[in-house]
Amino acid sequence: MDSQLIAGIETGGTKILARVSDIGGNVVVDGRWATSSADAAFQDLTAFLEGAGEGKLAAIGIASFGPLITDPASSDYGQMQSTPKPGWSGTNIRAELEGRFGIQVDVDSDVNAAAIAEQAKGAGIGHPTVAYVTVGTGIGAGLVIKGRSLKGVMHPEAGHLPIIRRPGDELPSVCHFHESCAEGLVSGPALNRRLGEGRKLSEQPAVAELAAHYLGQLAASLVLAWSPHRIVWGGGAISESRLVPMIEDSMRDSVNGYGVGPAVEQRGFCVPAALNDAGLEGALMMARHRAQQY
Repeated sequence: MDSQLIAGIETGGTKILARVSDIGGNVVVDGRWATSSADAAFQDLTAFLEGAGEGKLAAIGIASFGPLITDPASSDYGQMQSTPKPGWSGTNIRAELEGRFGIQVDVDSDVNAAAIAEQAKGAGIGHPTVAYVTVGTGIGAGLVIKGRSLKGVMHPEAGHLPIIRRPGDELPSVCHFHESCAEGLVSGPALNRRLGEGRKLSEQPAVAELAAHYLGQLAASLVLAWSPHRIVWGGGAISESRLVPMIEDSMRDSVNGYGVGPAVEQRGFCVPAALNDAGLEGALMMARHRAQQY
């Protein structure tokens, strides 16, 4: 059994991470590349997996940015839909890797995979439903319910939920599709425009307060739509700030006491992520689950 290997892959907005381990979780090799085209990613991943060492590769799990088709019953399972990232729309790395290696390759959104990992071994331990939100190159949100992620024809794209702009905020949206969605107003690129070159949220309280106000609206939407027991926050755009408690306060202001239970009312409903590379951890968990079914 230990000779079986599994691989986890996380494709993100700026970087791609990969890890090969044995079934027991012992790491064999790690890989990291800048995100460029899908063709380049496939070539890099193929070379990495083929050179991963002794042992039979049994399964691969992919945690991917989206939007993509995550329904395993679909003939287009894993296909990337319309995205502003050049060279990715219409591609399907999942299907290409499956054809190349002749093994099962499973895919989910990067935030769904991160939610799975945080519930199992991170900030969501002990909570039956956990939402995970990442604020980085984009904004995404995933939900896991007792170890299974929420997905249908696609997967949640909560980062594109509309946000009510504060009067006087006229920053053009960085989203190519929506003028006033969370991603357009407070993703990493949007925050960089608000802060100026090289500045941090911790250095500009007014920008941090506005970001918390908008992300609190997003959190309120997740509470009302998904009713999670906890919301875990990750992503490089907010990692150096103390924004999470401010988001929680803003969330409660937005919900305004409507229909919330004790979990939402308690301090610590919104918490920072506990895992480094939670999406990669979730991808490995997907691969391990698949390998153990054989």
